[in-house]
Amino acid sequence: MNLSFIAELQTQFPEFLFGLSRIKNIDKALTENANWKKEAFEELRKLFLYMKKTNASDIDFGGVRANNFIWFRTFGDKKPCPELPKYHIDETTAIALSILSDEQKEQLFENKSVDFSLSLLLSEHENAPQRLRGNIYFESNSIAVNFRIIHQKIFPIETFRFPENILKRLDLRFEKSGLFLITGITGSGKSSTLDAIINMNNIHNNAHITIIGNPIEQMHKSQKSIVCHREVGQDVLGFRQGTIQALRQDPDIIVIGEMRDAETIATVLEVTDSGHKAFSTLHTSSTVETIHRIIGEFPPEEQERIRFRLADTLKVVISQKLVPNVEGKVTLAKEVLSVDFSIQAAIRNNNISEIFQMITQGKAKGMFTLQQDLLALVKRGEITQETALGYCNNRKIMSQLLHYNR
Repeated sequence: MNLSFIAELQTQFPEFLFGLSRIKNIDKALTENANWKKEAFEELRKLFLYMKKTNASDIDFGGVRANNFIWFRTFGDKKPCPELPKYHIDETTAIALSILSDEQKEQLFENKSVDFSLSLLLSEHENAPQRLRGNIYFESNSIAVNFRIIHQKIFPIETFRFPENILKRLDLRFEKSGLFLITGITGSGKSSTLDAIINMNNIHNNAHITIIGNPIEQMHKSQKSIVCHREVGQDVLGFRQGTIQALRQDPDIIVIGEMRDAETIATVLEVTDSGHKAFSTLHTSSTVETIHRIIGEFPPEEQERIRFRLADTLKVVISQKLVPNVEGKVTLAKEVLSVDFSIQAAIRNNNISEIFQMITQGKAKGMFTLQQDLLALVKRGEITQETALGYCNNRKIMSQLLHYNR
């Protein structure tokens, strides 16, 4: 056992007690024994410190799935850590509960999941707290945990290799309104890209930026812009409510952490239609899929109206992936759609399948497909041809590009 009190704790309830009843008994014991709760919390701090020292982005533990191991994701690969001891499921439950407030535990027990962020000094030698994003949830009638490190460093927008005409569209100085989307699967670096865009506008523009997140990850210090952070569940009830409320707060830019449902999408389209600039994210793997996904969220009788509204408001879609590079780390690969009159017409007329070809031929407008960007990474020697084939959206096109560019 890693926690000194676990054996004593386990004597306080029957061995056959399991599930929510067992979890609530562990929570009750921690509440009644402040030293036990503190020890469990300090164990979590040690795990976070180990996570940071090993350059891991995520830590997973608890639940049946973990098989008593601590798991880390490092440069894209998630593995159990043999250097750390195994943890009994009662230990990981105690560790998870030690970080939650009473309100968060109530949400966990009711909704079977809770999202949150926290700032924590990992050691007495550190001057600034480390921010992390947490999700604690039920798995096989037990508590499972994921935490992701939120890097304090905001990457300069120039390091993302966006064409100059795309950078201008992202900047409030050059384009005042419209919908700008960052898309990709979980762990594709969407938050880092979004934070870089927010930072660029914060540095360059006298404006009001409102960020609605679940949870809020990066805290942006107001510079030229005043930056307002509203966390779902803490400062606002939901993305849709936060977006509506933001209109009464005199914003220039509204950042909606994620467009999760038709109601939120419709609200964001209304906001951009009214002349505001909005940034958001979607879990899609290509720019064309993003358009299909937005329209498909609505019933057939509403889709024509949504297509017309989307054609009027959509400005830029950046779809991205993090791919393994030759140094054993990860590199950003992306696809960029910049909406012009021809793409607007394709969306309005439901000719969305034509847009991919427009992107392929749109280099002068700052557009390129994921396959074209992967090819550029191969040419620069940053990734291998095998990686390009493994992470592309269209293997046939990728093979042709690699063949004709030997």
